[in-house]
Formats: sequence, C-alpha cells, structure tokens
Amino acid sequence: MSRNSAAVSAEPERPPEICTCLAVRQAARHVTQFYDQQLAPIGLRTTQYSILAKLNRLGPMSVNALADAMVMDRTTLGRNIKPLQRLKLVAVRRGREDARVKEVHLTDSGSERFRRAEKLWAGAQQQFDHAFGAGNSSDLRALMRTITAVDFTSAEPHTQV
Repeated sequence: MSRNSAAVSAEPERPPEICTCLAVRQAARHVTQFYDQQLAPIGLRTTQYSILAKLNRLGPMSVNALADAMVMDRTTLGRNIKPLQRLKLVAVRRGREDARVKEVHLTDSGSERFRRAEKLWAGAQQQFDHAFGAGNSSDLRALMRTITAVDFTSAEPHTQV
C-alpha cells in the first residue's frame, strides 16, 4: 500500500455539504457554465439569452418588472442590460404610459440574435435532458419554480412536493 493511499484511507469520511445555498449555487454555476459554452458561438451568455427570451415572450417591460420576472435586483439587471444595449439587441426607452419609467425593448437585431441563439439553447437543453434524464430535468424545473415562489420569511412551513 502506498503512503498516499494509506493517508487517504486514514482520514475520517466527511459528511456531504449541508448548506443548501452552497449546493444550489454550485449546481447553478455548473449548469450555467455548460449553457454558456453552448451559447458562445452566438456571442451570448446564459443571462443575456434569458433576458432576450423574457422580452421575446412578454414584450417590452419596465426595468423593475423585468428585474422581478428574472428574480434579479435592479442593479444586477442593469449590469446585464448594458452589453445588450451596446450590441443594439435591446433598447431602453421612456415608458409608453409613464415617461418616468424606463422600459426595456427587444430590437429587431435582438429578435434575430434570439432566434439564432434559440437553436443553440435547444441543443443544450437536449444534452442536459440526455445527461440528467428528461424526467429528472422536468422534476428539477418544477422544484426550482416552487423554490422561487417560497416566502422564506413566513412562519408556515412549506409542504413536501
């Protein structure tokens, strides 16, 4: 037996991480890196693609409404919108109903880039489903939607899903 294998086996086994936040963040980074690699040929990152997808599906939105829909704070959203504006994929304009409100609009270039990126995203989605299992993927998305909807400050415990 080598010294290295003896040293490894002599160490007590560590329990798995119990911090939910760390586990979720690590998984999110791992999945994001995968999707970023798949979207790289089109010049978008996952977060940018998600913004374009949300605007494509819902139309122009106020910055605050888009931040809420993306589950982001307004400052983080602003940092993610800037490169999209430079690329002329989105435009920030005064609100149609209230000029004090800033609205984010998908431009024609943004729509075109989104359509091209959507094909890469679909391929990434298929690869993820193949590697993780389509049923597991569906269950995971449902669980993530449930987590996003939970009010962690409420006194009532959430029931099992």
